[in-house]
Amino acid sequence: MKKWIALGICALLVGVAVLVFVFQRPLGERAFASAAAERAGGPGLQFGEGLHLALCGTGSPLPDPERAGPCNLVVAGDRAYVVDIGEGGARNLNLMGFDLASLDGLLLTHFHSDHIDGIGPLALLYWTQGTKAAPLPVHGAQGVETVVEGFNMAYSLDHSYRVAHHGENIVPSSGGGLTALPFEIGAEPVVVLDEGGLTVTAFPVDHDPVRPSVGYRFDYKGRSVVISGDSARTDMVERMAKGADILVHDALQPKLVRHLTDALEDNGDENVATITRDILDYHASPEDAAASAEAAGARMLVLSHLVPPLPSAFLHPAFLGDAPDRFGGEIVVGEDGMVFTLSPASEAIERQSAL
Repeated sequence: MKKWIALGICALLVGVAVLVFVFQRPLGERAFASAAAERAGGPGLQFGEGLHLALCGTGSPLPDPERAGPCNLVVAGDRAYVVDIGEGGARNLNLMGFDLASLDGLLLTHFHSDHIDGIGPLALLYWTQGTKAAPLPVHGAQGVETVVEGFNMAYSLDHSYRVAHHGENIVPSSGGGLTALPFEIGAEPVVVLDEGGLTVTAFPVDHDPVRPSVGYRFDYKGRSVVISGDSARTDMVERMAKGADILVHDALQPKLVRHLTDALEDNGDENVATITRDILDYHASPEDAAASAEAAGARMLVLSHLVPPLPSAFLHPAFLGDAPDRFGGEIVVGEDGMVFTLSPASEAIERQSAL
C-alpha cells in the first residue's frame, strides 16, 4: 500500500513538473504582470511629518555586493535632499520606493569619485520620472561647478537622444542635467539652506588632502541629523553634533584593514596595498566615531561608509572594536535601506528597513 502511495505521489509531482514546464511562459508573464502592477501602483516610501533619514548607500570604494556607494536621503516635511550619491545610490532609492522626482536637490560633502559617481543616474531619473523643466540643483563647496560642468558635458549626447526619442512633453530639453549652487566654506560653519522650517548647515571636516570637505547638520522642528561626510576625528564634528538625535559618521576599522593590506602584500598587489595603508589616516575608526558621539552628546551613532566591506553581520563586533565602551547611546552599523524617523511630537527614533 505504501509503495502505491509513494508511486502516486511521484506521478503527481512529475505531472506538476510537466505542466509547469509546458505553461512556464504564460505563467511567467502573468506573474511578472501582477508584480509590475503591484509595484507601479504601490504607495512607495512614505514619510509623515518630521525629520527622516534613509541610508541609500553605506559602502565605500572597496567592492561590496551588499552596499551601494555613500548615499543618504534626508526628508523634512515637504523638503527632500540626497547627501552624496555613490554608485548604486539612485538604484537603491528606486528600489526603496522613493519618488526621485520629488527631490529638492543634491548636497555633496566633497568630490571624491565614490561620492559623485552616481550623479548621472540620479539626474537622469529625476528628469525623466518627473518631466522636469529645470535641472537638478547640486549644492557643494567651491569646486562643485567643475563637477557639474563635467557631468553635463558627459551626458549631453545622452540627453539629446532622449529628447529626440521621447519628445519635449516627456523629457523637456530644459530639464536635463545639473545646476551648480556653490557655497564658500572656510574654517567656520555656514548655513546653506533655510526653508520650510529646515535649516542645513555645512561645516569643514578633516579629510586632508581633500579640500574642501564638509559635513552637514539638518535641523527641523526640534530634531536633528548630522552627517560627517568623510572625516578623521575632529573637534568640528563634535561641535556640530552637539545634542543631535543622530550622528552619521564614516568608519574604518584599522585592524581589519591591516589584515586586508597583509593579504594584498602576500599576493604581490603592492599598488592596492599602498592605497589601503594610505586610507588609515583620513577616516575615523568606529572607536573615534563613538568618542565623538559621546563628546557631542548625540543620542544615536550610525556608522556608514564602512571600510573594509562586511559580508556578514557576524563581523560587526570585530568591526566595532571598543566602540560600544566609548559611547553610552545606541550604535548602529548602517545597512542599505535603513530608514530612521524623528517625530517632532516625541524624542523617539523609529527604525525600519525599506529594502
